[in-house]
Amino acid sequence: MQGTEELLGLLRERGKRGLPIKRVYRMLYNTNLYLSAYGRVYRNAGAMTPGGTEETADGTSLETFETIITALKQERYQWQPARRTYILKKNGKKRPLGIPVWSDKLLAEVMRMILNAYFDGTFSEHSHGFREGRGCHTALREVYQIWQGTVWIIEGDIADCFGSLDHNLIISALAEPIQDGRFLNLVKKLLDAGYLEDWKLNNTFSGVPQGSILSPILSNILLSKLDRFVETELIPEYTRGKKKRPNQEYNRLINRARKRYNKGQKEAAHKLKQQAQKLPSIDPQDPDFRRLRYVRYADDLALSFVGPKEEAEAIKQRLRAFLLEELKLNLSDEKTLITHTRDSAAKFLNYEITTLHCDTKQTRDKNGRRGRSINGGIGLKVPRKVIEDKCKRYMRKGKPSHRAELLNESDFTIIATYQLEYRGLVNYYRMAYNLYTLRKLKWVMEQSLTKTLASKHKISVSKVYKKCKAEIDVEGKKYKGLQVTVSREGKKPLVATWGGIPLTWDVTAPIEDEMRQYAWKRSELERRLLAQTCEQCGATRMTAQIEVHHIRALKDLNRYTGREKPQWVHIMASRRRKTLVLCHTCHMDIQHGRPQRRAVSRTRTGST
Repeated sequence: MQGTEELLGLLRERGKRGLPIKRVYRMLYNTNLYLSAYGRVYRNAGAMTPGGTEETADGTSLETFETIITALKQERYQWQPARRTYILKKNGKKRPLGIPVWSDKLLAEVMRMILNAYFDGTFSEHSHGFREGRGCHTALREVYQIWQGTVWIIEGDIADCFGSLDHNLIISALAEPIQDGRFLNLVKKLLDAGYLEDWKLNNTFSGVPQGSILSPILSNILLSKLDRFVETELIPEYTRGKKKRPNQEYNRLINRARKRYNKGQKEAAHKLKQQAQKLPSIDPQDPDFRRLRYVRYADDLALSFVGPKEEAEAIKQRLRAFLLEELKLNLSDEKTLITHTRDSAAKFLNYEITTLHCDTKQTRDKNGRRGRSINGGIGLKVPRKVIEDKCKRYMRKGKPSHRAELLNESDFTIIATYQLEYRGLVNYYRMAYNLYTLRKLKWVMEQSLTKTLASKHKISVSKVYKKCKAEIDVEGKKYKGLQVTVSREGKKPLVATWGGIPLTWDVTAPIEDEMRQYAWKRSELERRLLAQTCEQCGATRMTAQIEVHHIRALKDLNRYTGREKPQWVHIMASRRRKTLVLCHTCHMDIQHGRPQRRAVSRTRTGST
């Protein structure tokens, strides 16, 4: 049986070479793939959330994988309808979210790994959504580094993209390289599985399943046709010329200034040069120069165009026609805009994008010559509305206020929560040159934090500062902040800190989770499950079925108080793990709150 990395490596190679793949369905019989899939998805927040049935990650065993594989071999595996719930959006609308059953999550992750290994190498370099090693910041970095000189930005947004993808087009896109009818039929069954809302079955006639692990890769496979259309048709048609021709009026003034300088008329030369620097050095209306650039993140796309607005309008209409005729999708009229980036800002991935212009900003080049340094460059900004909206969360009646939902939490948790929320926002906008504007949000959050602690302890805000104030050292620089320390016997204390996050602009910093590359190595949980030994009583697979007990969070262990805590609680708390590999008997004792029936192994007791 091939290992995960070996199998996926072969698929990557075939994808890069453009070779078709066969017998994909038989790859779903590989237990190693399910182990790897389990090692990835058990950490997800929804692993313990039931879908249409009560099945969750709790109780997963090697037999769970064998059950799925057996059903696949007999071609009787049935996708269960996902349980639908709704998430409230900022605009007041609700976004549907499907919660699949646990077995469907495992199988979908296996299929995702297979499809991702083959197709990722075939995707466009300008596609950044739902891809390992890529994300929002890689898309924005491409904009910053390559889009210099942009005049127009076409902001594209596909209306209800993921809910409108045509099933037949998805299967057709898969069928081009995948020559395996059984695998394609399995994907088609997933698309048609429907969803449960108020426990009533609803059929799905279009779109990818909301909440399914497989949906992002299926969307990328179909939308890659849009990428190819832009790259092979639009960009060649609307790109010409090596560089813009010189501006004759600018050159005339510079030549006059040089002559005056050579004659010793320095003041006159300086005035002529100042006059010239109010003009562009190149002809902005050069009819022989055009540039079209493109980037896409999921269903958000943006095109940079250097040329007249009439041609930008024509590009937008070409996009609209292709999406409608070839992919049966519609551009959102509300969100698809053409923006002049010198006069206003375009919006992409919740950043504002502008073309910078400042004739007075000058620096010296490597030859020591002074010149205008930022004109034509791309500026990424934190939108003012983002700061206002974020501040509102911590305010009431226009002033910072305490958060009632945190009053029952510990001081450590309260400070850690505020710090985590602020750090996440700063890290996301680290590429914005006006990052310093987040100082306002920091002030509002700090006022809310101290008022929350003051309300919790029934003291004044000044006493909170007196009690928790601290000096935080970050790379040799001192910052004022707040700090709470929780002592632990025999262990390092836990420290929660507020502050110490510098608002330093850095376009090149690897600051996003998407930049993490996954190495296909056995996770700790996989190795423990493969050991097939109960971590409480020491039973092995020879005498009992071995399965994994899951809890939602370590704080769930806190409800077990007193001296006589169950043995399994001691084990999980000491290891700080949300999983425990058990035999079926020990697992059922925990599930039903029964006294332990199997004798505890001495070695297990000693290890805790």
